[in-house]
Amino acid sequence: MERMTKRRPQNLLESFNFAFEGIIHVLRTQRNMRIHFLVAVVVLVAAVWVGVSKLELIALLLAIAFVFITEMINSAIEQAIDVATTSFDPLAKLAKDIAAGAVLIATVNAVAIGYLVFSGEVSDRSSHLLDRIRDAPAQVTLIALVLTVLIVIATKAWTGRGTPLRGGLPSGHAAIAFAAWVAATYIVGDAHRFVVSALTFIMAFLVAQTRVESGIHSTLEVIMGGAIGALVTLSVFQFVQ
Repeated sequence: MERMTKRRPQNLLESFNFAFEGIIHVLRTQRNMRIHFLVAVVVLVAAVWVGVSKLELIALLLAIAFVFITEMINSAIEQAIDVATTSFDPLAKLAKDIAAGAVLIATVNAVAIGYLVFSGEVSDRSSHLLDRIRDAPAQVTLIALVLTVLIVIATKAWTGRGTPLRGGLPSGHAAIAFAAWVAATYIVGDAHRFVVSALTFIMAFLVAQTRVESGIHSTLEVIMGGAIGALVTLSVFQFVQ
C-alpha cells in the first residue's frame, strides 16, 4: 500500500512522466519494441522521401501507434501474469498467446498499410519533391517533429538519466523548440525568411534558457537537445530536396 501511495501522481506533469517511464521501460527491456521503434523511424523517413499525402501519413501514424500500443499491452500482460503466478498455468499461457496474437495482427495490418501507401508513391516518385514540400509543409514538419520526439525518447532510454519530461539527456523541450525554428526557416518564403527565422530562434533560445535557469537541465543537456532537434529537422527537409 505504501508503494502505491508513492506512485500516485501529484500533478499532471508527474502523470505524463509515469506514462513516458512506461514507454522507456518497454524500450529498454523488450527487443521487439526496439525493432518496432527502429522500423517506425525508417518508415517516417521513407514517407518524407516519397512525399506521402496527408491521408497516407495519417494511416501510417495510426498503424505505427497501433503496433506500439499492442506491444506495450502485451508486455504489461506478460509481466502481470509473471507476478501473479510462479508455476505453469495453461490459462496464463493462453493469455500470453492471445496478447502476442494481438501484436501479430497489428504488425500485419501495419505492413499492409505500408505496402498500400508506398507501392503507389514509389511509382510517382519522378515528380519534384521540393514542390511537394512547398505544397504540403505541414506533413514534412509533422514528420520532423515526430522523429525528434522519438529520438529524444530513445536517447533518454539509452542514457537512463532524468525523467521523460523533466531533466535528463537530452532536453526534449529544447529539441522541439529548435526543430520548430528550422522548420519555420524552411517553410517561410524568401521575403520574410530572415525575420521569421530570427524570431523563432530567439523563442527557441528562451525555451532552452528557462530549462537551465529553472535547474531542470544542465547547459550540456540543453545544447544536446537543441542540436538533435535542429539536425533532425534539417536532415528531413534536406532529404526531400
